[in-house]
Amino acid sequence: MDAQLHRATVVVGIDGSEDALRAVRWGASEAERSRIPLRLVIAFGLLVGDPHSGLHTEDRYRRAMLGRAHRYLAEAAVVAAQQERRIEVEQQVLTGHPVPVLCDESRHARVVVIGDRGLGRVEGLLAGSVAVGLAAHAHCPVVVVRGEQPATGSGPVVVGVAGAASDEVALAFAFDAAAARHLPLVAVHAWSDPMADPVTRTPSAMQEIETIEGGRLAERLSGWILKYPDVAVEQVVIEGPAAQVLLARAEHAQLLVVGCRGRGQFAGLLLGSVSHAVLHRAPCPVAVVRPDRDG
Repeated sequence: MDAQLHRATVVVGIDGSEDALRAVRWGASEAERSRIPLRLVIAFGLLVGDPHSGLHTEDRYRRAMLGRAHRYLAEAAVVAAQQERRIEVEQQVLTGHPVPVLCDESRHARVVVIGDRGLGRVEGLLAGSVAVGLAAHAHCPVVVVRGEQPATGSGPVVVGVAGAASDEVALAFAFDAAAARHLPLVAVHAWSDPMADPVTRTPSAMQEIETIEGGRLAERLSGWILKYPDVAVEQVVIEGPAAQVLLARAEHAQLLVVGCRGRGQFAGLLLGSVSHAVLHRAPCPVAVVRPDRDG
């Protein structure tokens, strides 16, 4: 099993929102399945004054913020216990912006779990900046809890297979998730031929391309199928934009897993267009699995 799947805790980012509590429920179920502690973390950027900015937070205000943070954690711990009574729950208040705080936590986590928007939620807006930033920079897989599916259910695990280097870590996470949940796995490969001449785009030519792409997908999956013989695998090869195809397949999924290119200096480049799109629009929780930055 991939080394990324053996970190010490399931970390959940808390901010007092209902989205965060949904992430707690998902994380509690994951911690129970993995038999590891659940770690609830809340980050505040104004717990102390910044001597370089000329702004100093008064002690009374700082104490009030700390009190609120601990209340949020206590509420989250109650929700976790209601979801899974047998797990060990840790609680921690840390100073700093949520993205760097949770990225630091990710160095020692099996997975980091967050809600998709949090306290700044506005109806109609897409995934929040914390979700995108964390997915782009974390040192372990990140699950952004989207949609209304419960933490347990019968829907499949869906994984995107793009024919890229990041496929292997995504497949490791997806097969492990399906096996742990006793769920089927749907491996989806979307293809397109932007240079195809409409004149030569005959049914037989399209069938030939689909057969070739199907062979490539089968080859990529063969080792994982042998490693996880109890996981029922459906292989889907379909023409179309990858994000659109994955979103359609995720409609009734328990989890959507995507890899990402792991390159570039900006969050959007680090994630890639497909990962970015599903984070914003997926109807179910999304796991973004990057190649291990620690090697």
